[in-house]
Amino acid sequence: MIPKIETCLRMMDEYGMLENIKEHSKVVTRVAELIATGFVKRGEPINIDLVVTASLLHDIAKTQCLDSRCDHARVGGEICRSHGFDLIADIVAEHVLINSNGSSPITEKEIVYYADKRVNHDQVVSLHDRLDYILERYGRNDARRHESIIKNFHKCRQLEKRIFAYLDFLPDEVPVLLRAQSGWVV
Repeated sequence: MIPKIETCLRMMDEYGMLENIKEHSKVVTRVAELIATGFVKRGEPINIDLVVTASLLHDIAKTQCLDSRCDHARVGGEICRSHGFDLIADIVAEHVLINSNGSSPITEKEIVYYADKRVNHDQVVSLHDRLDYILERYGRNDARRHESIIKNFHKCRQLEKRIFAYLDFLPDEVPVLLRAQSGWVV
């Protein structure tokens, strides 16, 4: 089952999502929706509603995991599953580290994963800029985590190439296209 946007927004409040994390999630949603819409326009079978709701809920457990250092992707997946949102749960659970073979058609899970990597706080940035932030925030003083982050972003760069091979705009154009949009509801 895919929830309505209003349900996602209510869940953000119910699970105590901090305002800055809500704003991050909304911008991730806009990026993901832009990309998903581009795929649909090309006739690709992407479920835009699934992309939008999974993007809104991708950090549903981030606030509660800030102090306890729990795995917010795993816990977020469990939260979504507990509400009967199994499709969303699978996407949320892999939005930090994705299991993707890189050869099949682009999926909703890959779109949400990629969109999250393009948003730093509430700003759309390049993968390079986001990597710099993630390394500073989470990879400093931990060589193994640093290396894991580098590998994850290498995978994301490969995904970026696959995504934009299908679209009629480039990665650098995403912020411009989002600024040009009007009437976005969230």
